Amino acid sequence: MSNPAPAPVPMTEIWRGPIAESMHLGHAVICGPGGQIVEAWGDPNVQVYPRSSSKMLQALPLIESGAADAANLGPEQLALACASHNGAAIHTDRVAKWLAGLGLSEPDFRCGSHMPEDKDAAYALIRAHEEPCQLHNNCSGKHAGFLTVAQHLGAGPEYVEVDHPVQRACLAAFEEVTGEASPGYGIDGCSAPNFLTSLHGMARAMAFFAEAREGGSLRDSAAARLRDAMIAHPDLVAGEGRACTLLMRACKEPVALKTGAEAFFIAIIPGRGLGIALKVTDGGTRGAECAIAALLVRLGVLDAAHPSTQMFMNKVVRNWRGIDTGMIKPAPGLLA
Repeated sequence: MSNPAPAPVPMTEIWRGPIAESMHLGHAVICGPGGQIVEAWGDPNVQVYPRSSSKMLQALPLIESGAADAANLGPEQLALACASHNGAAIHTDRVAKWLAGLGLSEPDFRCGSHMPEDKDAAYALIRAHEEPCQLHNNCSGKHAGFLTVAQHLGAGPEYVEVDHPVQRACLAAFEEVTGEASPGYGIDGCSAPNFLTSLHGMARAMAFFAEAREGGSLRDSAAARLRDAMIAHPDLVAGEGRACTLLMRACKEPVALKTGAEAFFIAIIPGRGLGIALKVTDGGTRGAECAIAALLVRLGVLDAAHPSTQMFMNKVVRNWRGIDTGMIKPAPGLLA
């Protein structure tokens, strides 16, 4: 008989008074140079949808096809291609300008619309009695990248279809960088395919991004440009108040961070050639944010006492009267 797969392990605990009232379980992998596992918790082979944590992989064809340079895209656009942004003006204005430069407009998107997470942008829409548009979608930068590739290839407008040349290029890059054939896909919130892989595969891919250097192969240069764009523009990758943005700013060395829906998170640490992928199994974002902060603290790239760290790890829980009632903290096995 084969051995059962390792079960998910405690990652984040929610304390109230003297006990852990709730707990988030999950899996995590840290890969080093060459994609070898350095440390792991739970099951490295668990099959996952990386969701928006895979946007850097989906953006590789944007550079490798020559589309990014043909469209004169700079680091801001590359960061937005990897972003799950708040829909603030700094995001939507740049995406709208990008589209206009292609001779396209908001109806050319296939991502759908939702209210922006940025409060100022949301309140402005409410005051004006206006509905959000697709520019406000947190994935609009990724979709601008897809449209840029589609236009460069002379491909059709339905760029989110799984057999479209854009998505075929994304799948090829995804499988090559994760080092695994994807067993299937689901449709993401923004209507694009999201390909399955193992957690080890995603950590391996992040280690590749960590090691990538401009001036190497075409893929190395593409990965380095995307990673460095994210590090240079943490405000565009997510937005004010978001874990990706705040923790990237707080790290003591360059780190690229990217969340994904349903409690996925990745980290790319280029100075050490390390890549991290983690998944909290119940989909709880607070669990994933605490866990990624803890792993960065464990590796010495983030200070546990930094105010931004304490917004997500060892975060004090207060009730409606402002009384301290507990704490959100990592499970002991993540820090030591």
